[in-house]
Amino acid sequence: MEKTVKLNNGVEMPVVGYGVFRIPEDETKKVVGEALDTGYRLIDTAAGYLNEKAVGQAINDSSVPRDQIFLTTKLWVQDYAGDNAEKAIDGALKRLDQDYIDLLLLHQPMGDYYNAWRALEKVQKAGKVRAIGVSNFESYQVADLIVHNEIAPAVNQIEINPLNPENDNVNWLKESNIVPEAGGPMGQAANGIFTNPVLTEIAKNHHKTVGEVMLRWNLQRGVVVIPKSVHEARIKENFDVFDFELTDAEMKQIDGLDEHNSYFKGLLTPDTVKTLGNMKFDYQN
Repeated sequence: MEKTVKLNNGVEMPVVGYGVFRIPEDETKKVVGEALDTGYRLIDTAAGYLNEKAVGQAINDSSVPRDQIFLTTKLWVQDYAGDNAEKAIDGALKRLDQDYIDLLLLHQPMGDYYNAWRALEKVQKAGKVRAIGVSNFESYQVADLIVHNEIAPAVNQIEINPLNPENDNVNWLKESNIVPEAGGPMGQAANGIFTNPVLTEIAKNHHKTVGEVMLRWNLQRGVVVIPKSVHEARIKENFDVFDFELTDAEMKQIDGLDEHNSYFKGLLTPDTVKTLGNMKFDYQN
């Protein structure tokens, strides 16, 4: 299996990355360093994670050359309107202490994301960002962006795991030459996913863990994965997914686990959408 995928603008992106969602800033530098030492070359953060500065420090302190690291961050809703978007992108570069960002995503499909998208197009053309995309967008929203803008998203990062495989969205994204990326590839460890009998039996057959099986299943579907852990052994384990292959029968077994059970979408009531849309983060310094 190839360890990178080519985006729709020719940029190469690793297929296994390390995510830092909900990792406190004072822990982030250490674990990102461990991930880079393990072999990860994709690091995924966001302004709203409040740990961009530590991610940048880990990258700058690493012996891995910068041009071998694929750095992703995300723009939060509070910065979508007016000229705030471009200012926020410069702010992210400053916090990360980097000359460029490899992939910049709009974090949520809320607020004035059309204006923000056009700011992303502008900074990509200026060379501050190598590729642009979205996160948590439904496919109809991605299609709408494509129709009415110049540059199509290269990536859509959405919640994808065996209990919520997002088959229709994954298939449409791939048909549209947009890379699907799995946030929460292990289902937030909810709904008994780590003790699921189908997954545990398949893991046993391959002498692998359930986590490794879930990641491999997504990879074989053409989905990029960004698992998260703060434990060094698990960080290494989650990268050890290139030395085995699931059979067609096993893939079908896992496909049959679909419960249409999205942790994130389950939270999206009108009230929580209002809350997210009005959420402000203090990440300016």
